[in-house]
Amino acid sequence: MLILITNDDGIHADGLLSLEKELKKTAEVLVVAPEMEQSASSHSFTLSRPLRIHQRGTNRYVCDGTPTDCVMLAVHGILKHKLPDLLLSGINHGSNMGEDVTYSGTVAAAIEGSILGIPSVALSNSDSENLKAFGAAARFTARFVKHIKKFGLSTDTFLNINFPLLKGNRYGKFSFTSLGKRTYRDIIIEKTDPRGKNYYWIAGKSTWSNIEGSDFLAVSRGYVSISPLQMNFTDFEAIPKMSKIRLKI
Repeated sequence: MLILITNDDGIHADGLLSLEKELKKTAEVLVVAPEMEQSASSHSFTLSRPLRIHQRGTNRYVCDGTPTDCVMLAVHGILKHKLPDLLLSGINHGSNMGEDVTYSGTVAAAIEGSILGIPSVALSNSDSENLKAFGAAARFTARFVKHIKKFGLSTDTFLNINFPLLKGNRYGKFSFTSLGKRTYRDIIIEKTDPRGKNYYWIAGKSTWSNIEGSDFLAVSRGYVSISPLQMNFTDFEAIPKMSKIRLKI
């Protein structure tokens, strides 16, 4: 079994290293990860300049692009169009729930894998300051991968997994969930640099809606959240309703 691993925190991130170490025990692993942190890069890929790949050990490569670039270069470059059996993106330092998935480079790599026809899973850890939590999340993932191999995962669907704060030594209980909803209170902080020019920080706080069955509620209750997601954004219920609208354009 060939597993492609990438992330958006960079090739030296603890989450990726923990995942790579654990999965290499039972599978062939190829790591292609960004050279620099690419958090919140979403599904962007690079068209404005050439990309470069450098080998950093056996089956380990670093790319000076986004997570999506890494997946594309892994499949079409390093593997010469051969599809891996599974793509794992993460383990991200911090959660990716609700609307976060639209900003996340971690989730975007799984989306790209799904588009290419690879069973794909995005992995994120709320307990991002706890190295033991990454080890526990990696072990959970290794166990979960065995079930994916047994029962299969449609390439029309990718999984978004979020780990809660670690209590004890292992993650056990999990729940299949929908995406939650966050209420944003974004604040733009304006500052002035020494040359008198303005610059800005995007900051602010947000709160989660307590929607039953959501990823946020599961994680807040100590469950590993597993959300099956699809790329098709179409609101099928709206189509027949909107088809009744008569417009003169």
